[in-house]
Amino acid sequence: MRAKTIGILLIIIGTCMMIYTGFNYVTTKNVVDMGPIQVNQQVNHPVNWSPYVGVILLAGGIIVIISGRKIRA
Repeated sequence: MRAKTIGILLIIIGTCMMIYTGFNYVTTKNVVDMGPIQVNQQVNHPVNWSPYVGVILLAGGIIVIISGRKIRA
């Protein structure tokens, strides 16, 4: 039961990582602070990964499910 759950979770994460190859998040940086005048800069931070990582996780999930079935049989 546990191997099947982990395998399915790896397959879902691997599929999502193949479809979405990254995301961005934005932080706000205070550049100038002169009393009532404030100048802020928004900085974009991309986080990307290769779709090959998703393929490896997908294959690993399939292997975990298959090996979990062989142990019980």
